[in-house]
Amino acid sequence: MEHHERIIVLDFGSQYTQLIARRIRECGVYAEIHPYWELASQLQALSPKGIVLSGGPASVYAEDAPRPDPAIFELGVPILGVCYGLQLLGFHFGGEVTQAARREYGRAELFITDGADLFAGICSPTTVWMSHGDALTRLPEGFECIAYTENAPIAAIRHRGRKLWGVQFHPEVEHTVEGRRIIENFVRRICGCQAEWTPEAFVEAALRDIRQQVNDEGVLCALSGGVDSTVTAVLVHRAIGERLHCIHVDTGLMREGESQTIARLFQEHFAIPLTVVDGAEVFLSRLRGVTDPEQKRRIIGHTFIELFEREAQRFPDARWLAQGTLYPDVIESTSVRGPSATIKSHHNVGGLPERMQLRLLEPLRELFKDEVRAVGRVLGVPEWFLRRHPFPGPGLAIRIVGEVTPERLSLVRRADAIFLEELERAGLTDTVWQAFAVLLPVQSVGVMGDERTYEYVCALRAVTSTDGMTADWARLPEEVLARVSSRIINEVRGINRVVYDISSKPPATIEWE
Repeated sequence: MEHHERIIVLDFGSQYTQLIARRIRECGVYAEIHPYWELASQLQALSPKGIVLSGGPASVYAEDAPRPDPAIFELGVPILGVCYGLQLLGFHFGGEVTQAARREYGRAELFITDGADLFAGICSPTTVWMSHGDALTRLPEGFECIAYTENAPIAAIRHRGRKLWGVQFHPEVEHTVEGRRIIENFVRRICGCQAEWTPEAFVEAALRDIRQQVNDEGVLCALSGGVDSTVTAVLVHRAIGERLHCIHVDTGLMREGESQTIARLFQEHFAIPLTVVDGAEVFLSRLRGVTDPEQKRRIIGHTFIELFEREAQRFPDARWLAQGTLYPDVIESTSVRGPSATIKSHHNVGGLPERMQLRLLEPLRELFKDEVRAVGRVLGVPEWFLRRHPFPGPGLAIRIVGEVTPERLSLVRRADAIFLEELERAGLTDTVWQAFAVLLPVQSVGVMGDERTYEYVCALRAVTSTDGMTADWARLPEEVLARVSSRIINEVRGINRVVYDISSKPPATIEWE
């Protein structure tokens, strides 16, 4: 997609790099992430309005410290160095960076000595978030200090003649109270961006691009029932109408009422034709006796492709496969941290395009998850649908630890529905990123009435997260957990014990398998 205005974020390995890009976009300006080693000439070809140097775990003095192409400092576009980025500026221009006497981590009071450009409209002192070991101790030639903290005499710098700024703290994290304002000052005031990046503008450009790319050919779309594939389908349908063929494979591993909900949404709400393939029996028979999680994923992936292919043959005009790939997936496969480990099998319909000689259409590949929801709103996707939690491709099969059987499926499906119902009733659906029930292959002794029972254990999992890459267990109110537990034990015959999972990611993953 063409962008008249873009800010480039050079990634030096900070855990917050994506957050910087998201914050810039929240100011209405398009930002994209590039690895730190990209050549100045490649960056110049993108005509950025500004460049942000991200933080990073390295020390500028380390042998293998990540260093950018020095020519980027000669491009003449405004540059803002964040944390490690500030130290790079200092180091490059001949200042002195020293290992701080003690690592500064956490909140600090920032005293602003010059509130002109970067700190315009911000009252001093203001709370910022520090996280660094090294510190700039001597200013390079031509630079001045524009803010300090008790522990860092040089906490923000500016070059007197060139368009260079640096901050020792992290403006992109929530704990920096005026962080948004600082980022907005940089991209709007200093870089002169107009804030043209809006969901409406995205939809308009995407429709143009899709028509141009696809021409008069047909497009297939595998609808999983998730937000990404749904927004993709609605967008493509708006661009090319009935040349879009949506196929939903009901694997029998879906949440309660899920396939019916998707069919209703597409046929009634959007009047988009949808083919629903009932594959429940095939999937279940192939999963019989299988307990290994990767093997389960593989069987589900292969069976899905097989059923999808068979159905797709009914649409000979189809030359494209539309997928809901998002920006984090794109970054993950080309990131600084070296090509990341393969994204979990069946993240998208892996292997399908090559086999069917289809070209990929990925209209959402520039968006973060929250932007997809905003685009969905512009396209008229109902709010109740956009608020849905992410759901894994292999469905409930990876929420049953051990063999998948019809009996276990109905237990986990019912428990899961009760959990989600109670969260909705307590007004907590939007405060968690994902919530679900897991059935454990453990049977424990219980008492029901006067009888001893020997039944399954169900684990509840609820996490908070901004993008699913890291997650923390949700501190749900005890009375909500108590209500969920008592309902599951009373209403789901076969479960007599409920536990709550309090592990964070990392080291644990969000899903159990």
